[in-house]
Amino acid sequence: MRRSGKTTSRRFCTFLSLCVVLAAGCEPIWYWRQADKAATGIIAQQQHEAFGESSPFTIERPVDTLRRRLMVTQDLPRTGDASLGTDQLTPIDHWPAKARPDLTGSAYPDPSEVPVDGAPLVVTMFQAMQIAAANSRDYQTRKEDVYKAALALDLEDLEFRNTFAGVLDAFRLDSPSRKGTTVRGNEYGGSFDWSKKFKTGAEVTAGLALDLVKLITADGESSFGIVADATISIPLLRGAGRYIVTEPMTQAQRNVVYALYTLERFKKTLAVRVASEFLSVLQQLDQVKNAAENYTTLTLGVRRSRRLADAGRLPEIQVDQARQDELRARERWISAQESYKQRLDRFKITIGMPTDANISLDPAELQRLADTARQELGEKVDQADTTVDQAPTTADAPVVLVPASREDGGRLELPPEEAASVALTNRLDMRTAIGRVFDAQRKVIVAANALKMGLSLTGTGRIGESRSLGSARSPNAQLHLDDGQYAYGVTLDLPLERTAEQNAYRTSFITLEQNVRSVQELEDQIKLEVRDALRTLLLSRESFVIQSKAVTLAERRVQSTALFLQAGRAEVRDVLEAQQSLVNAQDAVTAALVNYRIAELELQRDMGVLEVDDEGLWHEYSPPTVSQ
Repeated sequence: MRRSGKTTSRRFCTFLSLCVVLAAGCEPIWYWRQADKAATGIIAQQQHEAFGESSPFTIERPVDTLRRRLMVTQDLPRTGDASLGTDQLTPIDHWPAKARPDLTGSAYPDPSEVPVDGAPLVVTMFQAMQIAAANSRDYQTRKEDVYKAALALDLEDLEFRNTFAGVLDAFRLDSPSRKGTTVRGNEYGGSFDWSKKFKTGAEVTAGLALDLVKLITADGESSFGIVADATISIPLLRGAGRYIVTEPMTQAQRNVVYALYTLERFKKTLAVRVASEFLSVLQQLDQVKNAAENYTTLTLGVRRSRRLADAGRLPEIQVDQARQDELRARERWISAQESYKQRLDRFKITIGMPTDANISLDPAELQRLADTARQELGEKVDQADTTVDQAPTTADAPVVLVPASREDGGRLELPPEEAASVALTNRLDMRTAIGRVFDAQRKVIVAANALKMGLSLTGTGRIGESRSLGSARSPNAQLHLDDGQYAYGVTLDLPLERTAEQNAYRTSFITLEQNVRSVQELEDQIKLEVRDALRTLLLSRESFVIQSKAVTLAERRVQSTALFLQAGRAEVRDVLEAQQSLVNAQDAVTAALVNYRIAELELQRDMGVLEVDDEGLWHEYSPPTVSQ
């Protein structure tokens, strides 16, 4: 028997050593990868359930970002290593040796050619969207919210998986007695536990405990102990039922879907924001060009006025008027330049770039936009007049005002009711709001269940014997089913105190009412946003038509007044007013053009039909038919 005990002792020590080695071998990077595997699997599954398809999802940003390349290539000032990225941080004390995987490559298309000769990086609108997708800090935060929601769901799912736990211990024991003798020995122990919770509410736990006691005496006697136990608990009333038990996991699953909805909604919002700010910067650049041309024209006008005055053909006061307008033109030109720089710097922040990076926007985008608008609205611009009746017979005939309408409008100028219906069907935030109502209804059910009396069946069983220093000379323990302890019974929890539960039940109905009101408010807000976007479309289109004609008239007026001035039939003030009208019309037509395009994008965003992929590129909505 002693030989058997020694053999068992050696095997047990070998087992303990193997467990310690395995436990020490799991480095942090292993857990990192396990978390990634769980989260990406959950996200792919929830994407498929929410959108009918799944796409690769990662929150790891490429190391060699465009921001870093600009910071390094253009030698921009920075505060420290954090300006270049997490991988550039100096490890602090006790930093894990292998904390995370090495990150290489690029997650998104990112313009990689940064000029090294001091020239600015010229960015098109679509490149700006790609840059924002790869570098926007807000976008990255929304993606991380999805990831954290997936990890939370994984933790809730753990409640219903087989769960294992193990503990190993070793002690040196001294047991002195009054007779002056001391018994010394070593105790080695280990336990292995398993637990499983079922979605019906039943819970099962089982464990196996091992003991090895070895006396430090001449004979070195030892004894091996083993104990196995199991417990089962089945709730029958309070806390029973799949819909109650799985509620935390159900909510965590829906939270992942809501996070995905929020991310998709933000992608649309970010794309429209990038396009809107991009066009606004180009609009301001166009104003700089118009201001420069106006300043040049007025400077030449001052010179001509000076010559006419010197020849005695123009009063000196008119020369002063021309000079004053020239000074105002210079001020407007400088102001336009600074406004352009300010808008460009703010746009850089939107796409995640340093504000001092040498970046410029491709001005050809504005010309392409103008060409597209003139193609769609060309007939409207070419009409003789859109504001009054075209068939007056005499000068004193009644004037019939023709209101603006959707006729001859753009492809997205839908009837308000149709646009609102599309929006209510496709808006992801509306789906989330409706889902919150269903969540609140489930919370009422859970709160009502908590008011019930607690009743559960329990059963336990235990076989085997443990060993300690006092039983080191006992024979090795063995497992025999006919030599154990078993118990079963019923536990009744009387509902004598339910103040917290009754308050939670009442609160659940308040929460339900609040979520219903949120749906109603969002519904009205969506309708308002859609109707406002349609109004902006109509107003911008009419403004573009009117200002296009105004530019033509202003150019004709500038030419005619200049000729009249040379002939002595006009004053300098007439020329100055004509020139200012031209500048105003040029700025206004560009503003109307940009506003119309932005309104188109905002309408698609508010209708929930603007599709934006993970690279930041959009796919616009094409109405099946345009109702008139």
